[in-house]
Amino acid sequence: MKSHEYIEKRLGLLGALIIVVISFGGLAEIVPLFHMSKTTTPIEGMKPWSALQLEGRDIYIREGCHVCHTQMVRPFRAETERYGHYSVAGESVWERPFLWGSKRTGPDLARLGGKYSDDWHRAHMYNPRDVVPESNMPSFPWLFTKTLTGEDTAQKMRVMQTLGVPYTDEEIEVARETVHGKTEIEALIAYLQGLGLAMKDR
Repeated sequence: MKSHEYIEKRLGLLGALIIVVISFGGLAEIVPLFHMSKTTTPIEGMKPWSALQLEGRDIYIREGCHVCHTQMVRPFRAETERYGHYSVAGESVWERPFLWGSKRTGPDLARLGGKYSDDWHRAHMYNPRDVVPESNMPSFPWLFTKTLTGEDTAQKMRVMQTLGVPYTDEEIEVARETVHGKTEIEALIAYLQGLGLAMKDR
């Protein structure tokens, strides 16, 4: 009996060998990325999220914004002409979790920062059709009344600090009072206005 026939007739062995091959292939592609400076070094001029922006990012995730909006401009002409410079790994060095995505029900937001005013964002989040008549995005009126306590903000920043985000102890100490009493819409807009700023001039 030929060796491949022997393997193919034993499902357990075949499954184990498939896992081994896929594991080696995955490691061969992933491990080198941990040692390439362009994937592990933040791009020049990039700053970590402020306490308010970090809370806004959590609201963005909680409300499922990342389900319809990507934050990954692919290196195709149609995308770079519409959204701006393609996304690079150095932008996401401090991101936990990543919010790249691949499904675009709405436009990509990787370069949204500074594109619209705070007032535009407020109107858009309260009732999207007031500013984009054809929009199918839901409204988020509760963000205008719910406020942040800041109770967990410092701990979130400490965790991010252990993961390599360069927060200072001073920033962490004042995190709670920085966000306390702010509305969720203020935090979300602060986050949205910070997206892609480090790449604007490239």
